[in-house]
Amino acid sequence: MTISLISVLSHTLQHYPFFLKSYRKFMVELYSIVALLLVIVFIVLLIRGFKAISAAQQSDWGKTWMNFLDGLNRLFCKHYHRLHYTPIPLPDDGPAILVANHISGLDAMLMIAASPRPLRFLIASEQYERFGFAWFYRAIGCIPVDRSRHQKTALRVALRVLKSGEVLALFPQGKMGLPGESHKLKRGYFWLAQQTQCPIYPVFISGITGVGTIFRSMLQRSHAKLENYPLFHWHDENSLASLQAVLEGRGNHPDKAKANS
Repeated sequence: MTISLISVLSHTLQHYPFFLKSYRKFMVELYSIVALLLVIVFIVLLIRGFKAISAAQQSDWGKTWMNFLDGLNRLFCKHYHRLHYTPIPLPDDGPAILVANHISGLDAMLMIAASPRPLRFLIASEQYERFGFAWFYRAIGCIPVDRSRHQKTALRVALRVLKSGEVLALFPQGKMGLPGESHKLKRGYFWLAQQTQCPIYPVFISGITGVGTIFRSMLQRSHAKLENYPLFHWHDENSLASLQAVLEGRGNHPDKAKANS
């Protein structure tokens, strides 16, 4: 029996290089098949992702890559931040002013996701010139406002934007704040509305997790909500107090009024 065992071991060792070579060949082929399957899965997911992003696009920003980002932003806000909204009822064409409360760095993304048209934002110059972002803000047509100096230059640019039939978006409170805080509204938006005789569309943003922050609010999941309020007219200065109430969360929303009646 000992002689038989030695004979088997001797025979196995003689053929060991062959078995080792076959095993290595088998593993190389297996890894190749797995890698090919992973590549196919990746391509399928990539195609499906592109189709989903294309289907989500609603605004024509004039450039393919910007339209792609528009769709991506809408999916991001809808699925990651669980944005609850009805589309902002902007006119199909012509100038309009969109105003909102400002509580986080996510606000502009939510407004773009809820808008059927591209938006041109007035943005603080220190944010506009932030390292690595200036090229992007320039590409999407943001208008920098130097809050430490006279703002006539920014207002003149904004006026040209409205006269060309675009939608201007801004935050009349002038800076980011916490929900419920009271800030006197800047009157630049009302002057622009008077000069162009275009309507003012107010929206109220809530449900943000990282309130008062720029990047954390984008990264932390939220149950974001954007509510549309009845438009204000440029010739009604008495509406300024009502608009301030809306942007501070004290406005009477039509849906709430119906529910209470």
